[in-house]
Amino acid sequence: MEFCVLAAGLGAVFVAILLAVAALSASPDAAGSPAPAGVYPPGAAPAAGESLRTRALGPAARRIAAVGRALTPNGAGVWLQRRLEYAGNPVGWVPERVMEMQGLGLLLGALAGGAYAVLLSLGKSSVVGVVVIGGVIGFWLPFLLVSNLGTRRQEQIRRELPEALDLLTLSVEAGLGFDAALAQVAHSMPGPLAREFMRLLQEMQMGQRRADALRALATRTTVTELRTLATSLVQAADLGIPIATVLREQAREMRIKRRQYAEEKARKLPVKIMIPLVLCIFPVLFIVVVGPGAINIMTTLSRL
Repeated sequence: MEFCVLAAGLGAVFVAILLAVAALSASPDAAGSPAPAGVYPPGAAPAAGESLRTRALGPAARRIAAVGRALTPNGAGVWLQRRLEYAGNPVGWVPERVMEMQGLGLLLGALAGGAYAVLLSLGKSSVVGVVVIGGVIGFWLPFLLVSNLGTRRQEQIRRELPEALDLLTLSVEAGLGFDAALAQVAHSMPGPLAREFMRLLQEMQMGQRRADALRALATRTTVTELRTLATSLVQAADLGIPIATVLREQAREMRIKRRQYAEEKARKLPVKIMIPLVLCIFPVLFIVVVGPGAINIMTTLSRL
């Protein structure tokens, strides 16, 4: 009987979520203003070659995106766009798609939390709490994935930058122009840094000033060394300093920072090892060493 009551409460929660989805998707902000009588809005009629799956899933995706957009705090869209820039703008990962994933994660997280609570036969208040927690985790999970993807990509750029800067310096000192040297580095070192250099070249080829393209490169990364390099190149162009001199000094400083960064990580290693050492290895050693003696003492005391 109690299981039936919990299942009924869980069903009521999901019905409320679905009603909220329908209300948000039917609001004027989500659906847009109605078209005049007799006039069809652009895109209202399905294309002849449009599949049934697209016509069926399209409105559902828009409704889910409306839920994610309505529940997303103000300013989170700008943060999301910046994180997508840090992640390299993966194919198919646009802010609208992430918001769809948020709405879908909200529903799936609430469903998983409710199923978990019902399987454990928790109380009514506990079921509601677990459903809410599951929905919150599912809602923010796409944001966490985007942030993690951007962090890993920026770390890879940091690792590739010293070698790329050395090659760029050698190419410029060998007589190549700055643009040709960038193209040489981009073709010789595949990776996220090479793609950033290719985007820099494409922006300059489309007519953007080199200084503006370098400033845009600095805003697309969180790597301090790359931002410093871009700023130094802009200042060198403004002051008339040879680019080869700037690149040589930046490469020398980059090698020093790389060594300092490696030493910093090496010094942090003993502290990180202490956590698994204390929590995993020491208890096992304590049981192996002290366990037999404790058993003998307990046996001796029981015989007295």
